[in-house]
Amino acid sequence: MGAELLFSTEETLQRVVLVGADTGDYNAEESIQELCELADTAGAQVVGTMLQKLSVPNKATYIGAGKLHELKEFCSQQEVELVIFDDELSGAQIRNIEQAVRVRVIDRTMLILDIFAQRALSREGKLQVELAQQKYMLPRLTGLGTELSRQGGGIGTRGPGETKLETDRRHIRRRIEALQEELDSLAKRRERIRKRRQKNDVTTIAIVGYTNVGKSTLLNLLTDAGVLAKNQLFATLDPTARELRLPDGQKAVVIDTVGLIRRLPHQLVEAFRSTLEEAANADLILNVCDISSPDAEEQLSVTRELLRDLGCGDTPVLTVFNKTDLYQFQSMLTISDKSVFISAKENRGIDGLLKLICEMLSGGRRQMELLVPYRDMPFLDRIRKTGKILSEEYTEDGIRVSANVDAKLVKEAEVFRLAE
Repeated sequence: MGAELLFSTEETLQRVVLVGADTGDYNAEESIQELCELADTAGAQVVGTMLQKLSVPNKATYIGAGKLHELKEFCSQQEVELVIFDDELSGAQIRNIEQAVRVRVIDRTMLILDIFAQRALSREGKLQVELAQQKYMLPRLTGLGTELSRQGGGIGTRGPGETKLETDRRHIRRRIEALQEELDSLAKRRERIRKRRQKNDVTTIAIVGYTNVGKSTLLNLLTDAGVLAKNQLFATLDPTARELRLPDGQKAVVIDTVGLIRRLPHQLVEAFRSTLEEAANADLILNVCDISSPDAEEQLSVTRELLRDLGCGDTPVLTVFNKTDLYQFQSMLTISDKSVFISAKENRGIDGLLKLICEMLSGGRRQMELLVPYRDMPFLDRIRKTGKILSEEYTEDGIRVSANVDAKLVKEAEVFRLAE
């Protein structure tokens, strides 16, 4: 089943109830609140939530028998159409819960995959979502059994995981292989683009951060990118690259990346790794955080952990605290990184942000006095792209310049350096 069949539209909101287990492994109340936002993003009407304290989830039904009966009664009274569990369920658990409550059941991962299926626009984005869906469905075929044969347009049914439901393991494995091959081909093309940027000494800035912190709004403000910016989780999924001209004359390519979320399904982390690797190859990373969120500290922690996993330890990071227009100053964040406070929506603090970007990108530059022969004039163009020409004088032997030379070009520039 091709990625072009990932989408469907809904005219009415599905009535859903959210269910979670508080095992002490994470803040269950915050997680269920985030699940509520995810359900809203997917087009659901949340009519209730249910949280049970458990040492470990029940292997057969995730929650206990008493809570399961309570859930059944609630679904019947409130005309619930869908139950969403705030965890990843096995195929057998989904089947057992559905048999008990007589309502369709999906889990957190299926919900997030559904949202990604709605949001993916590019060919690569669609392929990545389908690959994640197929990998999710493969180990659940046995547990779900004949339940896979149902079809529908509800939340959690978008995409190949629930549209070609008679699919067997062999067919899914073949499809996974085909998707992987096509994605590998696209990844190679992306790598060629990266190398071309490096060859041309193009400075790159990657915008990373939690979903819905204002990354797209910031990109639009800096570059007039025209990217969809909504107050929703995963409003944009596909990476966008736009040129930015900085106040000191430098040019840079700004790349937006997919938003993060706590407990992001590993299938999606794996599927979108190539997209996130844009950050690993950047000259500067803007780690955008919603300062008005009570979870701001955790958002920063999630992003930093992913950047470490991607090998970005040596890349300069500028922490951008966004949404200061909504911040009530109720508590102070622990600020350890180089940081700046802005409101992208209100266009506040942007001059300070741009100044810091210039400073951090110039951190590896050296001021040099050079005499560049006329035959090597293209080298001066490279200096202009990544650094700054402070003065230039045309002489018989070549062009004498005083320049701030980017670290990448210092070694080459030594050939033209004037003796002090």
